[in-house]
Amino acid sequence: MSLFDNALFQKLMVGEFASEGDLIQLITDDEEEDQSQTLDSEDLPILSVRNTVLFPGVVIPITVGRSRSIKLVKKAQKGNKLIGVCAQLNPNNDDPAWDDIYQVGTLAKIVKMIVLPDGNTTIIIQGKKRFKIKEQVSSDPYFEAKVEYLEENFPKSSKKIEALEESLKEAATRILHLNPEIPQEAQVALDNIDNTAFLTHFLSSNVNAPVESKQRLLEINDGVERATLLLELMMKDIQMLELKSEIQKKVHTDIDQQQRDYFLRQQMKVLQTELGEEGPEKEVEELRRKGDLKLWSKDVAKHFNKELDKILRINQAAAEYPIALNYAETMVDLPWNEFTQDNFDLKRAKKILDSEHFGLDKVKERIIEYLAVLKLKNDLKGPILCLYGPPGVGKTSLGKSIAEALGRKYIRMSLGGLHDEAEIRGHRKTYVGAMPGKIIQNMKKVKISNPVFVLDEIDKLSSDFRGDPSSAFLEVLDPEQNNAFLDNYLEVEYDLSKVLFIATANSLDTIQPALRDRMEIIQVTGYTQEEKVEIAKRHLVPKQRKEHGLKAKDITFEKAALVKLITDYTRESGVRSLERAIGKVIRNIAKSIAMEEEYNPKIGPDAVRQILGSEIFDKEIYEDNSTAGVVTGLAWTSVGGEILFIETSLSKGKGKLTLSGQLGDVMKESAVTALSFLKSRAESLGIDHRIFDQYDLHVHVPAGAVPKDGPSAGITMVTAMASVFTQRKVKAKIAMTGEISLIGKVMPVGGIKEKILAAKRAGIKEIILCKKNLRDIEEIDAQYIKGVKFHFVERVDEVLDIALLNTKVDRPLQFSLSPEKSPSA
Repeated sequence: MSLFDNALFQKLMVGEFASEGDLIQLITDDEEEDQSQTLDSEDLPILSVRNTVLFPGVVIPITVGRSRSIKLVKKAQKGNKLIGVCAQLNPNNDDPAWDDIYQVGTLAKIVKMIVLPDGNTTIIIQGKKRFKIKEQVSSDPYFEAKVEYLEENFPKSSKKIEALEESLKEAATRILHLNPEIPQEAQVALDNIDNTAFLTHFLSSNVNAPVESKQRLLEINDGVERATLLLELMMKDIQMLELKSEIQKKVHTDIDQQQRDYFLRQQMKVLQTELGEEGPEKEVEELRRKGDLKLWSKDVAKHFNKELDKILRINQAAAEYPIALNYAETMVDLPWNEFTQDNFDLKRAKKILDSEHFGLDKVKERIIEYLAVLKLKNDLKGPILCLYGPPGVGKTSLGKSIAEALGRKYIRMSLGGLHDEAEIRGHRKTYVGAMPGKIIQNMKKVKISNPVFVLDEIDKLSSDFRGDPSSAFLEVLDPEQNNAFLDNYLEVEYDLSKVLFIATANSLDTIQPALRDRMEIIQVTGYTQEEKVEIAKRHLVPKQRKEHGLKAKDITFEKAALVKLITDYTRESGVRSLERAIGKVIRNIAKSIAMEEEYNPKIGPDAVRQILGSEIFDKEIYEDNSTAGVVTGLAWTSVGGEILFIETSLSKGKGKLTLSGQLGDVMKESAVTALSFLKSRAESLGIDHRIFDQYDLHVHVPAGAVPKDGPSAGITMVTAMASVFTQRKVKAKIAMTGEISLIGKVMPVGGIKEKILAAKRAGIKEIILCKKNLRDIEEIDAQYIKGVKFHFVERVDEVLDIALLNTKVDRPLQFSLSPEKSPSA
């Protein structure tokens, strides 16, 4: 409430029963009528009021609407008309308790009661004395309490009191001058107050301050302290009013300048018409009108209007005219702070992600977490998401689902083969054919400032003599910088901070480290066979059926047919090839329907082979353990897990190690390490050390045309070598994966989920893993590992004890070892 906001109201209401000249007399004469009454002779009814603090001597109107308050007022009106008035702590509380009102209030007398047509009652009350609640007597039907009255502590007249009174009046007069809404009659009331105590109370009641500050004024017993605090609050009010007045003057000056510019342009238009010159005014005025509707900053608006003024000075026949006009049109076509409302219903978002993407539970959980943080913070200052994984696993479509879940517009920008920095930052408009970069072009196309922006194939960015676009993305994808993205063509800063950027990549190796650091990498792994079957049933078959014009009754796939398509005709992490294979089968059925031929609508494995021909891929299956030196290993490939066989053989020679099967450097090092370990532990393993010098060892990994590398085959190689050296059988249906160190430690490896699923498909019953890979097993759904026994080991000795049997193979090699030569004397 502003200072003196209710002064005129008081005057008018009091005028119903007192003349205008008696207003000040009524306000200041606060004790004569009640000297005969003993204020503390009985329990005092307490009225709780909202947004108001009553001070002694001050007259205010109060509208009474609550039933408890109406009962209190009617009872007091019939009695001595005295009530206690206390402010509420929370004005929105319709049913306050004792703890919800301040304990210091003001004794008041009901001067007049008016019943309004709407049923509410308005009372005019005058403050008498301050009090403090000592005892809570009753709260029903209204509050009653025993109170202790507080005496006013204003010292007698002194220079300090006179200075305070003068300062208060000057501050009040200043507020009256700054606030034109206050009636001028308030100045008359102010001039007629000559009592310092009442002046303090009167100004305290009307100062523009929150209820908490006014209550603090009421509770202060020392009059000088109360007046000093009041003066401080009034000075703050003066500063606020002066600032408001200054802003209004500045706005008025700006409006005057706009009117002046308008009149000058109108005169220019008239002169050009008289001279017979047709200028570009119509186009410019239309652009200016559109610009006035834009929510851009003051600096951008100034730059835009400056460009429009430049257009008016350019001859239409000049080459610069269309360039300047295109630039202005680009600016008004861009979205500036125009947003769509986000839908933060996370349950709906999860439902959308689940309906459009089967599996990928970890990825979807991370996306929901990201959206939850976005909902709580309501800003996007965080890492940019980068979905990383093999082709065809649904990275791009995940971005589309996020846009749908949030209710935002979706836009995708393909970065494959982008090699010119100007494609990102744009060209300077001084060049012929200049245009903004693809970021700004896409923002212009989507016409909204907060879309979901998918940067597809960010790992395929390249660079040449024209620049490095991946370095240009450092600004685009940095939350601390992209709120002021500078496009060379646009020349003004553009805010990209509200855009939800999602990058996709197949490989992280080609992304420069600084750019990778700006993104949070979320790995999207390949689908398992079980997941592919579900994806085919829920999404791929219905989609392909619809695209080929068939209905559900025309064709159905058995689960075995889908499994055959997955295992024998496609080998990939994603489902693109699977979708093409399904489409080929459906096209064959569509041909039969179109030619009205007899066909079986139920597709089984035999029908798949008949339509697609012979199997393209051979599934690796477990081989028997009758031969020493053959061990089953587990490998991870870009298209999922596979089993592989490490084969070893011995031949007479001089201890040479031969490796074949197109092995990479890591696997070659694993073989050398395994051989060195066995040499160091030959005696404990029962291996004659002479065999290392008199026999050559050959290690081979079948499918030699396929390159193989990676730290997964260490324990497989050492087991194969130990088996061939000792001629001990390898346990049936066992596979293993893990790396070894030279001292015999087993180290963890990756791709555990894919490897285990491959082992299960091949009929493996036992798997040996490093003990540290136990955490990977815990993350796999129990249904995928049912029926498989796991051995978790820490040392190579444990691996050999588990994998090698004590029985020899059926036809062991017979080693012919030369005797050791005696050392010469």
